[in-house]
Amino acid sequence: MESNEQEQKLAEIKSLLEQALELEEVHVTSEGTHFKIVAVGECFDGMSRIKQQQAIYGPLMDRVTSGELHAITIKTFTPTQWKREKVFNMA
Repeated sequence: MESNEQEQKLAEIKSLLEQALELEEVHVTSEGTHFKIVAVGECFDGMSRIKQQQAIYGPLMDRVTSGELHAITIKTFTPTQWKREKVFNMA
């Protein structure tokens, strides 16, 4: 896949998630056909990990079932958790 086409796909995924969920930050990256999504929002507060994953998969389900997206890693954080994660990973 050409890099321009890949960048467009990443932007579309980010946009779908931003429209569907109240997120403070969304980061979408890919290595070949493997996509990594990091989503930050208060909406994840009090949700189980499974519910958080489902919240991300929901808006992307058409692309998952079509096979367009098949390898996805999802990490979700509340803003407080994200601040801690960034500090921890920078140390």
